[in-house]
Amino acid sequence: MSLPDTPPTLPLSPAHVQRQFARRGDLSGAQFLYGEIARRMLGRLAYIRLDPKLMLDAGCGAGDNLALLRERYPQAGYIGLDHCEPLLAHARRRFQPAGMGTWLGRLIGKESGKKNANRYVLADLAGTGLEPESLDLVWSNLALHWHPEPHAALAEWRRVLRVNGLAMFSCLGPGTLRELRQALDDAGLRTATPGFVDMHDFGDLLIENGYTDPVMDQETLTLTYETPDKLLADVWALGGNPAIGRRAGLAGRAWRDRLCAALGAQRGPDGRIALSIEVAYGHAWRAAARRGASGETHISLDAIGGRRAK
Repeated sequence: MSLPDTPPTLPLSPAHVQRQFARRGDLSGAQFLYGEIARRMLGRLAYIRLDPKLMLDAGCGAGDNLALLRERYPQAGYIGLDHCEPLLAHARRRFQPAGMGTWLGRLIGKESGKKNANRYVLADLAGTGLEPESLDLVWSNLALHWHPEPHAALAEWRRVLRVNGLAMFSCLGPGTLRELRQALDDAGLRTATPGFVDMHDFGDLLIENGYTDPVMDQETLTLTYETPDKLLADVWALGGNPAIGRRAGLAGRAWRDRLCAALGAQRGPDGRIALSIEVAYGHAWRAAARRGASGETHISLDAIGGRRAK
């Protein structure tokens, strides 16, 4: 594979991303997609031999993936990390409530003591603040495309993973929302929309950032809608539009009516409006050594004489 000359940078404002997600409650309205992709990721994880002691849910949102990860790794410690404090507050309230029942406590690991306790961290995907080589699994479901520098997030995940630790992620690809973009063009409406990184670029970035045996694949899901309003409501629920250069201010009734008319004109023979969601899946192992830009080879401490002494 040829490595990209310059790492892909997305035209996103982290502050806009934070504000957009802070307005979306506990993200329950987005679980029709987020939850489905998490289950498909878990299916891929079932074929991988891994016994993590500590795992990171990078971009955990309101913590919806916790139960799935506990199902697979009931004894592992869990860190949920997100850059949006209101979402973390939802996660804490949902999974650390007073008077929690015994069965739920066992499900999320609270009863088993510190060994697999839950911890929540407010931090950027590319600057976690976690100890180097402290994790066995980084899991990230539909979060990486909201970071303007996904290559920096991959580099940070390598930093915090132990040698032979696993990074597994899903993210949206360039084919996502193509019908909505077309409707904007057809209606003559000018606004920036989010950009997404191609699956093949992610494969290159994994190698460049010190991973080995990367596996990438993608699929395109087609959602269909009876009305343009429902389509736009789902797009809003999934994260809206935090792109730099997007239309300033709220869209007026005339602007929205033109967009809805253009979407309605796309109805298929069945009378429904389609919306494409391209999802890329990736996983790779944290290599023991990484070759730097100047040609030096950097070797992990864990690769010298086995694991470090405790």
